[in-house]
Amino acid sequence: MHELNKIFFKKKILIYGLGLTGTSSFDFLKKTNQVSVFDDNNKNINFNKFKKYLLKKKLIIKTNFDYILISPGINSKKCILKKYLKKNKHKICTDLDVFYSHNFKNTMITVTGTNGKSTTVKLISDILKNSGKDARSVGNIGKSILKEKKVKKNTIFVIEASSYQIEYSKFFKSKYSILLNINPDHIERHGNFKNYLNAKLKLFYNQSKNDYALYNIKNYYIKNIIQKKRLKSKVINVDQKINKKYIQYIKNNYLKNKNNLENLSFVFKVCEKLRIRKQKIIEGINKFQGLKYRHQLIYHTKKLSIINDSKSTSFSSSIQIINSYNNIFWLVGGQPKTSDKFFYKKGKNKFIKAYIFGKNKSFFKKQLKNKIEFQEFPTIKKAFFKAIKDIKNSKLISTKTILFSPSSASFDEFKNFEDRGAHFNFLVESFKNNI
Repeated sequence: MHELNKIFFKKKILIYGLGLTGTSSFDFLKKTNQVSVFDDNNKNINFNKFKKYLLKKKLIIKTNFDYILISPGINSKKCILKKYLKKNKHKICTDLDVFYSHNFKNTMITVTGTNGKSTTVKLISDILKNSGKDARSVGNIGKSILKEKKVKKNTIFVIEASSYQIEYSKFFKSKYSILLNINPDHIERHGNFKNYLNAKLKLFYNQSKNDYALYNIKNYYIKNIIQKKRLKSKVINVDQKINKKYIQYIKNNYLKNKNNLENLSFVFKVCEKLRIRKQKIIEGINKFQGLKYRHQLIYHTKKLSIINDSKSTSFSSSIQIINSYNNIFWLVGGQPKTSDKFFYKKGKNKFIKAYIFGKNKSFFKKQLKNKIEFQEFPTIKKAFFKAIKDIKNSKLISTKTILFSPSSASFDEFKNFEDRGAHFNFLVESFKNNI
């Protein structure tokens, strides 16, 4: 047995957090390890499944575990076991570490960044499949990374990794590590922007001399920190500009907004490194149908486009798509990140009006004041109907765009961004005969 395979073999492990990550980790590890479980919220616990393995806090504190596998959603500084975690920080790991220890011989491409991770992961995976490769898109993008079956020697994993997962990881490393972009986000969790960026850069720090780090070397924030800590891996500069010879072949409108075009530059670079033919890359890009609720075009005529971008949870995510269109009727609202800032300067030929919805209107009003015109509404439905009414009365000649890009978390009213996105799609579907 290889040394890496032994990391999580016949060990005493505490799994902290019993959501999707914790449950899949439990199923994977319990056969060959002594596993115990704990969750801050008893409502999350399936007692039929975990009763034998559940430990109380008093017993956990007295137990010497080899590893503590923590779910990314748990804030180690604010949870019930915060003192215990601080004392045993060197034992903390994630499902990414377990996955790596069992699949380290496989090629791994890991994508992180503030915006566009899921789309980029899916696109790279689709292009590789289009080229005959056994490629799997895993991580934050879908089912748990530990549920992958029938893994072969030539299987390529394209992994979406959040700052939380990377920060908690202990052994995980990736052959190709991609940092798409970086903007202030999750500051309420990381404390400050530098900590957030360092969590992302850990992907690069963990690499060896045979690995590749892909990022924009001119990015001020990244360059500033990396200069102080040299990388062992080979750096591939991605300047986020698509080579002109490629643009003429890209026919997929879904990918033609500013954010996706920037991220396409990473797709080309990593696919070229994997020796994928240019024709296959272009084919994969033009076939790509996109992901639900991420810049999703759900209605289109010559006069009006409606875009569902429910995945947007920050202003930095929304601003890229706002910059890609001219006549915008923007639906924004939800549970904001308190440190989020709206940086925007309207262009000469651009029309934009915001329709603020939900319970946290005062936050958005403060951010949008003196920058763009806005109105406020109690619900998404009322905001949407008013946008439709304004469009009918508008004297704007060129195509108008209703952009549902909330720039906020969905938990004030919905289970997640998918639930929120489905709600908006339902509104459009039920009202489209009146548009």
